[in-house]
Amino acid sequence: MLKRLVPIQPVKHLPASIAFYRKLGFEVVERNEQWGWAMLRCGSCELMLDQSINQPADAARTAVVYLYPEDLPAFHRHALDNGLDVPPIEITFYGMAEFRIDDPDGNRLWIGHAD
Repeated sequence: MLKRLVPIQPVKHLPASIAFYRKLGFEVVERNEQWGWAMLRCGSCELMLDQSINQPADAARTAVVYLYPEDLPAFHRHALDNGLDVPPIEITFYGMAEFRIDDPDGNRLWIGHAD
Protein backbone atom coordinates (compact mmCIF):
# COMPACT_ATOMS: atom_id res chain seq x y z
CA MET A 1 0.00 0.00 0.00
CA LEU A 2 1.31 3.45 -0.85
CA LYS A 3 1.64 6.07 1.85
CA ARG A 4 3.15 8.93 -0.16
CA LEU A 5 3.73 10.17 -3.70
CA VAL A 6 6.40 12.76 -4.56
CA PRO A 7 6.70 13.97 -8.15
CA ILE A 8 10.15 14.71 -9.59
CA GLN A 9 10.56 17.64 -11.97
CA PRO A 10 13.51 17.35 -14.37
CA VAL A 11 15.47 20.60 -14.34
CA LYS A 12 18.50 21.96 -16.18
CA HIS A 13 19.75 24.40 -13.53
CA LEU A 14 18.94 23.60 -9.91
CA PRO A 15 19.53 27.08 -8.42
CA ALA A 16 17.25 28.79 -10.99
CA SER A 17 14.52 26.20 -10.42
CA ILE A 18 14.74 26.52 -6.64
CA ALA A 19 14.44 30.31 -6.96
CA PHE A 20 11.29 29.89 -9.09
CA TYR A 21 9.59 27.45 -6.71
CA ARG A 22 10.47 29.61 -3.69
CA LYS A 23 8.44 32.39 -5.34
CA LEU A 24 5.45 30.02 -5.19
CA GLY A 25 5.99 29.43 -1.47
CA PHE A 26 8.09 26.24 -1.53
CA GLU A 27 10.99 25.86 0.88
CA VAL A 28 14.08 23.69 0.45
CA VAL A 29 13.94 20.74 2.84
CA GLU A 30 17.00 18.90 1.55
CA ARG A 31 19.55 19.63 -1.17
CA ASN A 32 22.52 17.83 -2.72
CA GLU A 33 24.61 19.95 -5.10
CA GLN A 34 26.71 16.96 -6.18
CA TRP A 35 23.61 15.18 -7.46
CA GLY A 36 21.87 18.33 -8.69
CA TRP A 37 18.85 17.39 -6.55
CA ALA A 38 16.57 19.06 -4.02
CA MET A 39 13.46 18.19 -2.02
CA LEU A 40 11.01 21.08 -1.66
CA ARG A 41 7.92 21.47 0.52
CA CYS A 42 4.95 23.80 0.52
CA GLY A 43 2.50 23.00 3.30
CA SER A 44 2.10 19.22 3.27
CA CYS A 45 3.07 18.92 -0.43
CA GLU A 46 6.51 17.81 -1.54
CA LEU A 47 8.28 18.11 -4.88
CA MET A 48 11.71 16.94 -5.97
CA LEU A 49 13.85 18.81 -8.49
CA ASP A 50 16.51 16.76 -10.27
CA GLN A 51 18.99 17.83 -12.92
CA SER A 52 20.57 14.36 -13.05
CA ILE A 53 17.55 12.68 -14.64
CA ASN A 54 18.85 10.89 -17.69
CA GLN A 55 17.72 13.17 -20.52
CA PRO A 56 19.71 15.08 -23.11
CA ALA A 57 20.55 18.53 -21.71
CA ASP A 58 18.68 20.28 -24.53
CA ALA A 59 15.55 18.10 -24.33
CA ALA A 60 12.22 19.82 -23.74
CA ARG A 61 10.80 19.10 -20.30
CA THR A 62 7.31 17.67 -20.32
CA ALA A 63 6.27 17.03 -16.73
CA VAL A 64 2.91 18.37 -15.52
CA VAL A 65 1.95 18.80 -11.85
CA TYR A 66 -1.47 19.95 -10.62
CA LEU A 67 -1.36 22.06 -7.44
CA TYR A 68 -4.44 22.54 -5.24
CA PRO A 69 -3.87 25.54 -2.97
CA GLU A 70 -6.18 26.15 -0.02
CA ASP A 71 -6.93 29.66 -1.30
CA LEU A 72 -6.47 30.00 -5.07
CA PRO A 73 -6.81 33.82 -5.27
CA ALA A 74 -4.29 34.26 -2.42
CA PHE A 75 -1.86 31.82 -4.06
CA HIS A 76 -2.28 33.67 -7.38
CA ARG A 77 -1.58 37.03 -5.66
CA HIS A 78 1.45 35.53 -3.92
CA ALA A 79 2.91 34.41 -7.28
CA LEU A 80 2.27 37.86 -8.79
CA ASP A 81 3.70 39.66 -5.75
CA ASN A 82 6.86 37.57 -6.12
CA GLY A 83 7.38 38.69 -9.71
CA LEU A 84 6.12 35.66 -11.59
CA ASP A 85 4.36 36.23 -14.90
CA VAL A 86 1.04 34.49 -14.30
CA PRO A 87 -2.14 34.67 -16.36
CA PRO A 88 -5.49 35.52 -14.78
CA ILE A 89 -7.51 32.82 -13.06
CA GLU A 90 -10.07 31.37 -15.47
CA ILE A 91 -12.93 28.90 -15.21
CA THR A 92 -12.22 25.89 -17.41
CA PHE A 93 -14.75 23.94 -19.46
CA TYR A 94 -14.51 21.19 -16.82
CA GLY A 95 -15.48 23.54 -13.99
CA MET A 96 -12.13 24.24 -12.32
CA ALA A 97 -10.92 27.75 -11.49
CA GLU A 98 -7.25 27.67 -12.45
CA PHE A 99 -4.19 29.24 -14.00
CA ARG A 100 -1.22 27.58 -15.64
CA ILE A 101 2.45 28.50 -15.61
CA ASP A 102 5.73 26.93 -16.69
CA ASP A 103 8.81 26.64 -14.52
CA PRO A 104 12.20 27.71 -15.97
CA ASP A 105 12.60 24.28 -17.61
CA GLY A 106 9.20 24.13 -19.28
CA ASN A 107 7.58 21.86 -16.69
CA ARG A 108 3.91 22.85 -16.59
CA LEU A 109 2.13 23.71 -13.35
CA TRP A 110 -1.66 23.71 -13.34
CA ILE A 111 -2.91 25.49 -10.24
CA GLY A 112 -6.56 25.48 -9.29
CA HIS A 113 -9.60 24.30 -7.40
CA ALA A 114 -13.19 23.33 -8.12
CA ASP A 115 -15.25 26.47 -8.50
